Amino acid sequence: MYGLWHTYSMPTKSPPKPESLADVQRWLQQQTANLWPAALGSLSFRRSPCIRPNCPACLSGEKHPSHVLYGRQQGRRFSLYVPEELVPQVQRWLDNGRALQELLYQAASRNLQALKRERDQASKKRED
Repeated sequence: MYGLWHTYSMPTKSPPKPESLADVQRWLQQQTANLWPAALGSLSFRRSPCIRPNCPACLSGEKHPSHVLYGRQQGRRFSLYVPEELVPQVQRWLDNGRALQELLYQAASRNLQALKRERDQASKKRED
């Protein structure tokens, strides 16, 4: 019997308060405050041959290791060499960029809901 009373007496969660466009803007600013610097692209590890004839590393098949940042700019693909000591920092930029991109997708939905709500409220005021 106690279990039933406890279940019925538990407070229910109230529905979330409708957000305004300003609320969404504040939320996005708070969420993105620590996501800088940010970049989009991918970081790849590769082994490439060099241009030296008879290079021992290339002849053995081991080749030369390096990291490369790939991305797009104005619709064209680019690649940039990343020195080994900068790899952790560049990886952090890319992680921040992915997190920022996800937040922007969420903000689009929340902004649209807020905009629709404001439109509906404005049309109700005109009807009154």
